[in-house]
Formats: sequence, structure tokens, C-alpha cells
Amino acid sequence: MQPANNKIWSLSFIFVVIANALVFMIFEMLLPTLPLFVTALGEGAGQVGLVTGIFTLSAIVTRPFAGLLATKFDKKMLLIIGILLNALSIGAYYLADGIPELLIIRLIHGAGFGLITTYFATLAAEIVPKERRGEGIGYFGVGETVAISVGPMIGILTLELYDFQRLFLGGMAVLILAVIMAVFIKRTPEGKKMDKEINVKIKFFEKRVLFPGLLVLLVGIAAGGIMSFFSLYALEREFTQVGLFFFLIAVASFVVRIVSGKLFDKYGPTIIIIPGSLFSIVGLLLLYVAASDVMLLTAAVFYGFGFGAILPAIQTWCLNLVGEHEHEDAMATFFNFFDLGIGGGSLILGLAVASSDSYQVIYIIATLIYVLLLIIYMVHWIVKRKSVKYGGNNVQTINQTSSNQSVPQIRV
Repeated sequence: MQPANNKIWSLSFIFVVIANALVFMIFEMLLPTLPLFVTALGEGAGQVGLVTGIFTLSAIVTRPFAGLLATKFDKKMLLIIGILLNALSIGAYYLADGIPELLIIRLIHGAGFGLITTYFATLAAEIVPKERRGEGIGYFGVGETVAISVGPMIGILTLELYDFQRLFLGGMAVLILAVIMAVFIKRTPEGKKMDKEINVKIKFFEKRVLFPGLLVLLVGIAAGGIMSFFSLYALEREFTQVGLFFFLIAVASFVVRIVSGKLFDKYGPTIIIIPGSLFSIVGLLLLYVAASDVMLLTAAVFYGFGFGAILPAIQTWCLNLVGEHEHEDAMATFFNFFDLGIGGGSLILGLAVASSDSYQVIYIIATLIYVLLLIIYMVHWIVKRKSVKYGGNNVQTINQTSSNQSVPQIRV
């Protein structure tokens, strides 16, 4: 029986989950629609990749300063500033009449997003009980992953019903709602105390989370192929169920999160990452060969199961590899790798499309990337397993290197 103070669901945690989900929903809403806006300005695929990449660069450059800022100012206030920057940037997109103006706005938007993603994750980790962090971050990630999947659908439907002006102004209004929710988040006394112990050294990557960071980089590259180019791919292949495709990814992601967080707390990342990778591979292969809407929607379910399980597992893994006062560094590294994957992957995949004259090539590349992820993780798992076995302690597990919690583990 869990003690009373071991509960996950407080009002502050609910606000963190919902506000974070709204931010990601609007961010993802722009991924399939902003390329259409760029083409409406008379630009091509190369400029689409540039607009995506400059956003990523701005977010990556901003995040290493999150820990330093948290020693000078309250995290909640910094979070609110970040959301406001996002809201104003999205409202300003419609004012851009060319690529130079759009790039400036994207730089500002990226800086705000870099702050938001770091502080939301660290506040969530602060609020939930440490011994239930995998479960808590899994729930936190449910809103995030559902938003990632639903956002593109909302963006496409908004454009079908209205226009770019209402798309951008509607996004700004939603983010103002996220600001209001953030105002009512209450921090824990322990969390505020930890702010004084934050490592103020500016670093772009926390070396202790480089391996899971590499994995989320690969996840980001594959995700960028779906987020940035799927609407154009659907037009090319004449698929009609674009909105339902993203909705099914959201549903599958939600369903898998119900159990994946608890499994992580009990067994560690291996039981999530290996099957999650296999589900993603099947989904992307189906997407590559899809010749009908039925195959397309089946691909969405498989990919949703895989992506929905893997992303929060790696996020929790990163948090568990560092001290409580170093979560900003871990989350900055996690999101920098993820955004680098999405942004850099969009640039690379855009070039692949330009050379092949088809968006279909993106999804065979994304499949191969997940195969690479699975191979890398399996090698890591086997090496760690042998290291434990021949070290003479046959009741330890490789997963103890992935968590600073005392929880049951898979025995080898």
C-alpha cells in the first residue's frame, strides 16, 4: 500500500501535464502546416528544412543556460516567460512575408521552446515522488505524446476549415491558456532548495546521459520524417485519412503509456526500448509500403505504440542518471538531442527527397534509423549484462546503471 505522501496526481502535476501538452500540441500543429506556409510564400523544400533547422539551433543554444538561470530566478517564472515568447512568436508568424522575417521569428520561438521543455520536465520530476518517477514521467509524457500526435491533425484540420491567420492566432490563444495554468503550479520546498545546488557550469551536453541522448537523437530523426513531411507525403500518395492517421498515433501512444511507466520503474529501460523499437520498425515499414488508407492507419497504430513507449522511457532514464539538483542538465541534453534529431533530420531528409523526387524515401530511411537504434541498444545491453555476470554478482542487473532508485530489477 502506497503512503499518502507517495501520490502522483496533485493539482500542480495536473497543471504541469496539461500546460506542457498544450505547448507541444501547438508546436506539433506547426510542423505539417509551416512547410505549407513556406511553400505559400513561394519557397521550396530546401527552405522548409532551413526554417525547421533554425528553430532547432535556437533551442539547443538556449538550453545549456537553463541551469544557470534557475540559480538566479525562479523556475516557474522562467517557464512562464518561455511560454509567453512562444505565444507571441506564433502570433507573429502571419506577419512574415518572406523567409528572412520568418527565420527571425523562428529564432525567438526556438529560444522560448528551449526554456519551456527544460523547465516543464524538471518541474514534473520535482513534483512526483522519486520512487515513482518512471510512472510519473510516463503520465507526464502521455500528454506530451498525445499532443505530438494530435497537434498535426489539428493543424491540418484548421487549414482545411479556415486559413493561416486563424491557425497562428488560435495557437497563440491556446498558449495563453498554458500561461494561466503555469501560474497556478506550486513548487515543492525541496525543489526550491535544490535550485541553490544546481551546477552552474554551462555545458551543452551532460556526459552521463550521452548514451540515452544518442538513442533519442535517432528517435528524433525518424519522428522528424513523420512530423515535418507527412502532410506532403500524403498529398503525393493521395491518402485521404491524414487526420485519422495522427489521431491513431495519439490513441496508441496513450494506451501504451498506461503500462510502460510502471514497467520502467520495475524493470528499467530494456523492457521498453527493445519492443518499442520493434513496433516502430513495423509501423515505419508499413508506412513506406502503404498503398491504401487501411495500411496507413495500421502503420499509425504500430508506430504510436513504439514512439509512445520509448520517448518517456529515455527521458526518465536521463533523469535517473544524474543527481536531483542536476535535472536541468539532463533535460537540456535530452531535448537538445531530440530537437537535433528532428531539425537535423529534417534537413537531411529534405535533401533525400530532393534527390529522389519522392517523399516515400523518408520512411525507409526512418526504418533503417530505428534498426540502427535497436542494434546499438542491444550491443549496449549485452555488454552491460556480461560485465555484471562476470563481475561475480549474478543478482544485479544492467538496469541499475540506468536508475538511481532502489526498485526490483530483471535478473540475469
